[in-house]
Amino acid sequence: MNADRPLDGIRSIKAKLGLLVAASIMAASLVSVIGDRAGVPGWFTLPVTIAAALGVTQWLARGMTSPLREMTAAASRMATGDYSCRVTATSADEVGVLADAFNTMAADLAGADQQRRQLVATVSHELRTPLAAQQALLENLVDGVVHPDDAVLRTALAQAERLGALVGDLLDLSRVDGGRTPLALAAVDVRQLVDRAVAEAGVSRRGTVHVVDVPADLHVTADAARLEQVLANLLDNADRHSPPGGRVTVSAGPEGPDRWWLMVADEGSGIPPEQSHRIFDRFGSGDDAGGGTGIGLAIASWVCELHGGSIAAVSPPTGEHGARIRAVLPRSPAAVPTAAEPTAAPPPAAAERPTDTKTPDTTPPDDRRADVPTEESTVPAPVPAAAGPSPAASPAPSAGSAGPSTGHTAYATVPVGAPKPVIDSLFGDLWPEAGLAPQVRLLLTCLGVGVLSAIVLPYRGIGVALFGVLLVGGVVLWRTTERRRARWTVLSSVLCVALASLSVLRAAEWLTVIAIMLGVVVLTTALTDAKGLLSLVAGLASWPLAAVRGLPLLGRTVAVTSRINVLWPVVRTVAISLVALVVFGGLFASGDAVFGSWAQALVPQFAWDGLTFRFFVGFVMGGALLAAGYVALNPPRVDRVVLPEGRPVARLWEWVVPVGLVVALFAAFVAAQAAALFGGHDYVQRTTGLTYAEYVHQGFGQLTAATVLTLATVALAVRKAPRSTARERLVLRVSLGALCALTLVVVASALHRMDLYQQAYGFTLLRVLVDAFELWLGLLVVLVLVAGVRLSGWWLPRAALVSAAAFVLVGGLANPEAWVAQRNIDRYQATGKLDPYYLAGLGADAEPTIVAGLPAPVSSCILSTRPAPTPDDLLGWNLGRSRAAAQRPAGTSDPSSSTCLSQLAR
Repeated sequence: MNADRPLDGIRSIKAKLGLLVAASIMAASLVSVIGDRAGVPGWFTLPVTIAAALGVTQWLARGMTSPLREMTAAASRMATGDYSCRVTATSADEVGVLADAFNTMAADLAGADQQRRQLVATVSHELRTPLAAQQALLENLVDGVVHPDDAVLRTALAQAERLGALVGDLLDLSRVDGGRTPLALAAVDVRQLVDRAVAEAGVSRRGTVHVVDVPADLHVTADAARLEQVLANLLDNADRHSPPGGRVTVSAGPEGPDRWWLMVADEGSGIPPEQSHRIFDRFGSGDDAGGGTGIGLAIASWVCELHGGSIAAVSPPTGEHGARIRAVLPRSPAAVPTAAEPTAAPPPAAAERPTDTKTPDTTPPDDRRADVPTEESTVPAPVPAAAGPSPAASPAPSAGSAGPSTGHTAYATVPVGAPKPVIDSLFGDLWPEAGLAPQVRLLLTCLGVGVLSAIVLPYRGIGVALFGVLLVGGVVLWRTTERRRARWTVLSSVLCVALASLSVLRAAEWLTVIAIMLGVVVLTTALTDAKGLLSLVAGLASWPLAAVRGLPLLGRTVAVTSRINVLWPVVRTVAISLVALVVFGGLFASGDAVFGSWAQALVPQFAWDGLTFRFFVGFVMGGALLAAGYVALNPPRVDRVVLPEGRPVARLWEWVVPVGLVVALFAAFVAAQAAALFGGHDYVQRTTGLTYAEYVHQGFGQLTAATVLTLATVALAVRKAPRSTARERLVLRVSLGALCALTLVVVASALHRMDLYQQAYGFTLLRVLVDAFELWLGLLVVLVLVAGVRLSGWWLPRAALVSAAAFVLVGGLANPEAWVAQRNIDRYQATGKLDPYYLAGLGADAEPTIVAGLPAPVSSCILSTRPAPTPDDLLGWNLGRSRAAAQRPAGTSDPSSSTCLSQLAR
């Protein structure tokens, strides 16, 4: 199996995808089971599970789709005329077959393009010589230098005949490509056919001797005109390459019962063996080219194939020299349809098979040298334009030919779309990555923070260790980002440190979770410089997405570290040693009690569960910091994540009427609240049939939802309301200002309802948090009012975020659990009513308040159901737990004793 492309041997893309899905599911399930057996919390197990599934998928999927991306890039280069690109295809599935077919197509197109260039060069050369001679002759006639005698006219006629022959060859070539020439089959006397061809060739007077060796009784069925064309081309080619006085032999004979052969042999320099299979290429010139058009042998091959035969160059007998072209044809060929195209019409690219090495030439035999390239071979091939596709009508060579070399070409500087990695294509211009050097230091730092987290965080409560890890991670990100000196970054850093400090000041885990989550939002806003609401959301989403977006940079960084000769050997050695220590140590410790006691004494937490838990913690913390580091290093363009520009309505009343109705409803609600407030409990009970406590509790959730919907209504109205004139702006301010003012009354009513309900039924953390949320919504409404007066609200999202952080900080410093406990104690002292079960469920932050505010028997009863606090070391120290441990009376912990609580509840 190829480690780089492990699924290359599978021949079905469906099977690959099925195996990929199965392997990723198995990896995710295995990691999930390991985490569950080790007691790892789900929010630690989930990211590790996802990373394991993605890692297996990434490893197995390597090479599955890369040929498709390479084909896309190669196709874009082909559009500019560069056919040198090839696709790397190593798999045996449908994508690999497609890549092979693409490479064949690219080679064919390259051959067609090369032949087109050779055609232009060859035709230009062939036309230039006779035209230049005719021009010179006509100029001499005009100037009176020569007189129009027979010799001069014969020279002009020879040049005109050469032009006619070139045009005839090009016409034959068009028939080859179109396959539009049918065979006119008839009985043919081969001897007579050869005699006529030899007689016509003798007119050229090239000084060669023609010898005919054909039996007189050889009769076949064929197209006589096409066979004469073959003989003419072969004889002309042999005459041109034979020395003066040389002998050209034309022979023929039967080849079995249903075939016959025809051969033309000369005494020239011959055909090199390595070029014998290439001479039937069109438009080309070999090393011994004679200066002709280079399509005579290609036409001869086409005619033979039309007859169902073949033609090839054969080696001369030992001791002889010269070239021998031998054709084998059927005695009675089948008729070829008019539209049929020859199967082996013009061979592939000249880069694989040099073209006809024996082409006609008008140069006198004495002046020709077989080892000197002719002028035709030095004509430069024209380079196509850098833009625009190559002509669609270019003839396509046969399949199976190889393309030209992929080295330096004339297209090296053509600007075309380079193949983009799949991750770059996924994120596009919203999150580009350009010019990022490998970040070895950042990677090692995050790895160190992960190791530190795995050592200090597990088996400790929230406290100094968590705050220290968060602080170290924050310093790493602050050093990484380029916006470290911006005012918003400085303010965000202060807020994040303050929020993280709650993990040391308070023992309530829910408060720490809220503070950390809000700190993450503030942090991503600072790293991405987000301003709008959607930008804030995009910045928050960029943190988990960085685990995917940063993979290319991570790969480059790991590749750089692999070049350090000492680093990876040390890492491998340590990893293998640890694995061996854990595996064999665990086996011996579980198999022998004495060895197990020694291991327990040396490493008290030497257990699979502990090691697994620490690994999960280190992986999550280090990976989260690495993802955030990538956001700091290469922040996405979150400023582009915006709603499309709102199109204002054409008429003012189109938005005023709906908003006016909402304002009217709010006014009616305020009137109802005033009636209930001034009417008292009797009016409420008489009107609704509810007690006042039931009345105030019934509508709190609806009022909170109405406040949230009001903010959405204001945002929609601002998008749709026209503001081009002073009147329109005034109407906007008045309408939305009235709506916001009435919303503040609704907020006050909701808070009043909750206060009355808590006075009646007691205070809880949930009710206090709902109060804080409603109060924060009221603050947002005030901020919206300010933005409406200024008609500018770009600062609103950040102001809302800062206010939320301030609420959490103030609430955390106020110690919400202790505050709730104190309110319940005050209610107990005023009314004698107490919920001991709820007080017993509060955290360590409330214990000093319970001890100080309640009589000793009552507080001891409440605290007796709580486990005694375990002493914290320096890394686990927490102010809330420390105060609770210091003020709890001795002997108050008995979790199994709940009798006193039931008595207090009565």
